[in-house]
Amino acid sequence: MQVKHLLLIAILALTAACSSKEVVDENLSEAELYQQAQADLDNSSYTSAVAKLKALESRYPFGRYAEQAQLELIYAYYKNVEPEAAKSSADRFIRLHPQHANVDYAYYLKGLASFDQDRGLIARFVPLDMTKRDPGAARDSYNEFAQLTSRYPNSRYAPDAKQRMIYLRNLLAAYEIHVAHYYLTRNAYVAAANRGRYVVENFQETPAVGDGLAVMTEAYQRLSLDDLAATSLETLKLNYPDHPTLVDGQFVPREEEADTRSWIAKATLGLIETDVPLPPGETRAGQDVIRQYEDAAEQIPDELKAGAAAETPSRSWFSYLTFGLFD
Repeated sequence: MQVKHLLLIAILALTAACSSKEVVDENLSEAELYQQAQADLDNSSYTSAVAKLKALESRYPFGRYAEQAQLELIYAYYKNVEPEAAKSSADRFIRLHPQHANVDYAYYLKGLASFDQDRGLIARFVPLDMTKRDPGAARDSYNEFAQLTSRYPNSRYAPDAKQRMIYLRNLLAAYEIHVAHYYLTRNAYVAAANRGRYVVENFQETPAVGDGLAVMTEAYQRLSLDDLAATSLETLKLNYPDHPTLVDGQFVPREEEADTRSWIAKATLGLIETDVPLPPGETRAGQDVIRQYEDAAEQIPDELKAGAAAETPSRSWFSYLTFGLFD
């Protein structure tokens, strides 16, 4: 079934690419243009509707249908899967008609355009994990719905916008958790802990808060920050006792600790160890710098070492007092 859908998408895209731009009759009156645009919207002919609404606005900028045409152009762009054009038209309408009775509809459509921006034709038929995709459009949609609900709390579109904001907030929190787990796999434990703490502090009442505490616990354990790890684990046990990382009351990390041994050590199953385990607080890079310094010191000629090690003659207090002028 998915293959059929993809073929249909390809055919539609090819047809759209090959179709010529529609030419609107110049002899149509304002009322006729508006009626034809309405008919196109009713028939889901959104490309034709866009052409007629743009012609109506340009030919009759001060007509009786001008403002309504601008508003419905936003909807036509949105239904025609042109999110950027829809948002641009919405911004223009809001700027030109801030006191319009239906300006809340422009805010709502702007939020919808961003909401569906990542859900193109392919995403409608192919299952995609939206929490792993770039959250830019989701964040924009959340902010735009927030403007609608704060400026027009009694709008007929406010209840739907609030429900979408809940979904978007959960999605953004889940995205942060995915990034935190990526940092864990890359041994970037400080960055992972910061992401987990960000979720806990900024996305309360979302399902991802428990995951944020688990990430913090795991990252702090890897960093040997026992007090912080214990605090995070206690909070996790208290608030999310059924979290997947808790097995019989014990914390089980979700990411295995990376094997930092050399390829020789891995190939010989540890029989040939090329690297001694690092002391706490030291890194391989730091050891390399010290080794380079020691190698450079050994290559200094003996005569220079002797000259540097030779004791300088002691100076009297009078010499120090006169800055050596009377030595």
